Amino acid sequence: VLLQAYGGGLVLAGGFLRLSCAATGRTFSSYGMGWFRQAPGKERDLVAAISRSGVSTYYADSVKDRFTISRDNTKKTVALQMDSLKPEDTAVYYCAASAAIIETSVSGMNYWGKGTQVTVSS
Repeated sequence: VLLQAYGGGLVLAGGFLRLSCAATGRTFSSYGMGWFRQAPGKERDLVAAISRSGVSTYYADSVKDRFTISRDNTKKTVALQMDSLKPEDTAVYYCAASAAIIETSVSGMNYWGKGTQVTVSS
């Protein structure tokens, strides 16, 4: 599966952005999906994950109650709605796919898209 993320940009603290990830391939619904982020000099970390069906979700503590992950298996897309953005949310954001029902680790993801930059200014 090929993944393409888009929707990043520059936003003021307190603002919002919506990231989307489009997948190609016939078996999108067979993959657990996740959004990860990597800030300069830091490791790549999970932001949010969603199960194959979309019923189950998981969020990093730092983004709970601010970010929402969703997917549309018909359109083969996964989205990340980011509200109340903070400067510490600044990072390159990646979408990724796993053969697992739901996966939260970097090493467990099988496919990665190119990242999209999110910059939050104070």
